[in-house]
Amino acid sequence: MSVRIKDVARYAGVSSATVSRVLTKKPHVSQAVRERVMSAVQTLGYQPNRVARSLRVQRSSVLGLIISDIQNSFFTAMVRAVEDVAYRHGYAVVLCNSDEDPRKERLYIDLLSAERVAGVVLTPAKEGVTACDALLKAGIPVVAVDRRVPGLDIDTVCTDNIAAAAELVGHLVRQGHRRIGAVLSDLEITTGRERFEGYRRALEIANLPIHEELVLTGEPFEREGYRMTRLLLGRSERPTALFTGSKLLTKGALRALYEAGLRVPQDIAVVAFDELDWMPFNLDMVVAAQPTYAIGETAARLLLERLRDPSKPAQTVTLPSELRINRSLASAKEIKERSSKNWGVASAL
Repeated sequence: MSVRIKDVARYAGVSSATVSRVLTKKPHVSQAVRERVMSAVQTLGYQPNRVARSLRVQRSSVLGLIISDIQNSFFTAMVRAVEDVAYRHGYAVVLCNSDEDPRKERLYIDLLSAERVAGVVLTPAKEGVTACDALLKAGIPVVAVDRRVPGLDIDTVCTDNIAAAAELVGHLVRQGHRRIGAVLSDLEITTGRERFEGYRRALEIANLPIHEELVLTGEPFEREGYRMTRLLLGRSERPTALFTGSKLLTKGALRALYEAGLRVPQDIAVVAFDELDWMPFNLDMVVAAQPTYAIGETAARLLLERLRDPSKPAQTVTLPSELRINRSLASAKEIKERSSKNWGVASAL
């Protein structure tokens, strides 16, 4: 049987109200009584009911964190940063994984709302779904991270997707590439749409047309990166370069290239969002490394500021990505010369 507050009171020889005052650190309790109560708490192993306590004081010490895909290591440092900041300020963090599924996201949002968490950091599964309305209506502040939620006036932390994508694709253009494939997240997700906009902008600056057959979008999973890349390799004239819009899409794309016998960058140049944490072979690619820890740190800071001052104007913080070039990519001319002897390798898939 669990230990109740009246058991602590009986053991310490005080009233239940006094025990409650000690546990909530209220004034007008002598030091001797405080010590006696805390000794009873420790001896009996009493665990306060956090939910009931939050109802009494109208403030929870728990933050919710809903990410869109726990298998995507992009979120690893971000989650750590949120937890680090929360812990330093006396908060615990409950982690939820939506699997890019709006229904699952809504389930967790309803749960966190029912548990009266203090606030929520959220990576929205879909742009058009406003499930976080339930949190806002319950007076629970929300900070959107990595993706925006159009139409809602909430704090948001993201990276400059358009600028970074334009820089990545522009690097390929400067290497002479004209047929640049794009493997991107669904355009209903703001990151997918903004990274496509960067792709389009880079080609527009170079006065190059967009070949619609070279631009594919899908769910931001590894299997989709693999599927879309196989489709691109099956074109009558395959691309000489590839732009991938997320870490998992990149992993899928690289598996498709490997199975097709294509080497990076000798046979096809690749630029990508996010660095890969581990691969069984070395790759020479250009990547836009996002400041994942800083994203989580900033999101947690904005949420704590919102808790202190609910009336302050909503902020959107856009952090820059760092372009990392491991080695100069092969030019389009070099790739075409190498592949001219066996151009049909990929199209035979």
